[in-house]
Amino acid sequence: MALDILAVAALYQGPDINRIRLMTEASKPPASPLKALVPSKTKLTTIETKRIMSVLDEAIHKVEMVTLLSYVASNEETLEGMLGGDIMKVVRDHEELCKTLLASTEHLKDVQKQLQEADEEAKEEEWFQDLLLATEQQKTSLLPLTQQMKDSTKNVLRLLLTSPQAARVLKMQTQGRSTEAQHFIDGLKELRGFLFEKLLTSPMEAREKAQFLQDIGRRNKRNQEIIETLENELSVSIKNRNTEKKYKVETEIENWIQKYDTEMGEKQAEYEELESIHKEEKVQLEELRQRHDMLVEEFSQIRAEREVNCQKRMEAEQEMVMMVRAATVIQAMWKGYLVRSMLKSRKKRRGKGKAKDKAKSKGKGRGKEKGKGRGKGKK
Repeated sequence: MALDILAVAALYQGPDINRIRLMTEASKPPASPLKALVPSKTKLTTIETKRIMSVLDEAIHKVEMVTLLSYVASNEETLEGMLGGDIMKVVRDHEELCKTLLASTEHLKDVQKQLQEADEEAKEEEWFQDLLLATEQQKTSLLPLTQQMKDSTKNVLRLLLTSPQAARVLKMQTQGRSTEAQHFIDGLKELRGFLFEKLLTSPMEAREKAQFLQDIGRRNKRNQEIIETLENELSVSIKNRNTEKKYKVETEIENWIQKYDTEMGEKQAEYEELESIHKEEKVQLEELRQRHDMLVEEFSQIRAEREVNCQKRMEAEQEMVMMVRAATVIQAMWKGYLVRSMLKSRKKRRGKGKAKDKAKSKGKGRGKEKGKGRGKGKK
């Protein structure tokens, strides 16, 4: 569709061309240009070059709007107030034509695929000939539909270009453009840059540029030959160096192998010596285990005997304690008995003594009385 639009020179009235900004200057300066490749002029001076650039700028401008028509049709409620009812009606009709053309094209592709996949026997059958005839008729019917699509596209563009505000609103909806359409627009802009640079270049500058490119090519060829020579020398040097690194590596590897064999022999002898010591210690360990088992058994017997002796000693001690307690009790009872016996004998002696004392006291009293009596008689 865009290519068809590019083929049309003026799709609207003459005065409307002034509404499009003609970009007569370079869009982007070269990043690091070579002096011989950069045109001496920066602006277009002749009317012919300006017209060429204006036609390409118009085409880019129209393609930017046409690639957004499907987005406008799918967002009718949002954009109708900004674009207007007349434009939306034409866009809806254009969308219907697009859908019809797309459906017919897809159907035609499916039929052609079936025809291509058919074998030789099927091509001779009647249904295949009928299908082929229907395909040709459908191809013929697509021509007027395609012309209607072109006319519809022209009508939409005329309405949009007569309403600059609607065109600006439409171009702001860049998020609705497909990736393929954006790539196509970028390609057109890149083509515009090449064309602009070509139009700025004079014939003399073109010859100088061609001569410069030829010089660059020859210089590049000489440099390439020098590079190849240096690469060959480098490969030879690398090969020689690899041969010397290989000899050194082989020698070093052989030395390492000898050293490894020597060390492994020493380690093997040491291992065998340690293995014999290990076997001897293993035999000693077995003897010690057997002796340990015997000692454990003897210790168990001794401990059992000690437990028996300890039990007997404890029983004897308990019996001795009981005998000591019994003897203590007997001695205490015997001492108590002796004390009581002594107390009883003392009481008896005291009773007899008191009786004698009383008798003596009575006899003394009588004697005194007699003496007194005698004394009185002597007087």
